[in-house]
Amino acid sequence: MEGTKIPYKMLSQDAYSQWLGIEILECEIGRCKVAMTVRKEMLNSMFKAHGGITYSLADTAFGFAANTHGKFAVSIETSINHIEAVNEGDYLVAESVIEKVNNKLGFNIIEVKRGNEMVALFKGVVYRTNKDWE
Repeated sequence: MEGTKIPYKMLSQDAYSQWLGIEILECEIGRCKVAMTVRKEMLNSMFKAHGGITYSLADTAFGFAANTHGKFAVSIETSINHIEAVNEGDYLVAESVIEKVNNKLGFNIIEVKRGNEMVALFKGVVYRTNKDWE
């Protein structure tokens, strides 16, 4: 399967990302940009977006970008820094860029932004399997 089509297939099979309202804005080999709007049911007890929301958006961008090389790729380590609080109605954009790839591992940096303001920084390591996307 052509690498840039893989994220669209992944999204069509991903009920959680669909529930989040994630949309793919841009996709090329090794890079993917996704977006979503924070809804009321995504807020925590302090009326801010739960940290898992920005994490999930970044993780989705990470997974989509990592799989554009045509092989099933799975995360083996991730971390996130929450830089700014996120509010209901915020439109968030996450862009994943593969910083380095070798035969089995890929290293990604994902910035989550509200407009031009970075609200979270996600780092991930992916393991690339031998299984092809079909």
